[in-house]
Amino acid sequence: MVSASYGDVMADALDRLDDLGYERAGKADLANHGPMGAEVLAVLGHGDAVPGWVRAYRDLMPHHERSARRDDLDPADESSWRPALGAIERAGDWEYMFERELAEQPWRDVLVRWWPRLLPGLLSRLTHGLIRTAHAVRGVAAAEGTPGPQQLTELARGLAYWAARFTPLPGSPRLDGRLAVAAAVATVPRAPIDPGLSAGELLQRRLRRLDGQPGYHDALTALRAEQAQALLSDLTAQFAGLCLVHTGLSPVPLIHAVTAPAAMRLVLPYLPAELHEPSVATMWQTEAALLMVFTGDDRGEGEAHARASAVDVPGHEELIHQAVEHGDEHVLKFTEACLREHALRPDPRYLAAATVVRDRIARYPARATI
Repeated sequence: MVSASYGDVMADALDRLDDLGYERAGKADLANHGPMGAEVLAVLGHGDAVPGWVRAYRDLMPHHERSARRDDLDPADESSWRPALGAIERAGDWEYMFERELAEQPWRDVLVRWWPRLLPGLLSRLTHGLIRTAHAVRGVAAAEGTPGPQQLTELARGLAYWAARFTPLPGSPRLDGRLAVAAAVATVPRAPIDPGLSAGELLQRRLRRLDGQPGYHDALTALRAEQAQALLSDLTAQFAGLCLVHTGLSPVPLIHAVTAPAAMRLVLPYLPAELHEPSVATMWQTEAALLMVFTGDDRGEGEAHARASAVDVPGHEELIHQAVEHGDEHVLKFTEACLREHALRPDPRYLAAATVVRDRIARYPARATI
């Protein structure tokens, strides 16, 4: 549940984070997680921890400067905006365009118009375009009456980041197969991972090979059509279990296979029904790509339920408390997503994964505790 102080907490947090650019300043240029982490803390009922967490995040994570506006984009002219898809140097132009649109039209109208345009690039920076957008949608939807300027700006930035890091995948995903999620996952081809490669190097190399990988295109049409919300639950539960099994690499890339469909669920209620099935089909394509990039085989995947049962899982409030104390933005987002998904359709894999993943990610240093 969103607390009564959620709006005030988020307005203050977004003001404190306003000057940060879209990505962190470092070798990997990882996505700015500040607004998402603060929003999750507020949703979990720890709004009082947000100012301290924001200070800690800023201290630990140097960011690039805000993107400058260069050449205006015309949302009504496809020849104007389409060439700017995937151009991170145009992020400032995307932000300005979305801010204009959101100032002139209802936010849901803007979201519905741009969702199918951005959907094919769902993978953008490990799905962070979608995830940041979804957290922003939860913010504007929770506002009483008219959303505040900070909330609308954050929605503009979520959409802008998605557009500027737009990453299309080869193939045409369709829900016209015969397999449930677990069986469809088993059809996804895997290849051994070179242990000397970083997550970023794996992503770059393996994405380039997807189109020619035997079995990839077959996997895109293996999943059978079901109600969108049920399919999202199947995906989040299945991939929460895979987070328990695949421990050879950092857990961070694979947890996005849970947080992304959980984020999509936040947005679907504000989209027309005809966009639900193509959205879930594209999510399945993205999940399959994440599997092919970040897992080298399917060993142990059938044991996920057994592994979940063996985890000593704390109660919900204690799980939240431990995540807040830990402080890492991925731990916060993953814990909130797992708790939310578990509340919708209980499955032991969610809470076990939240517990195990937390212990596999370095916590914020003591000097920056919140």
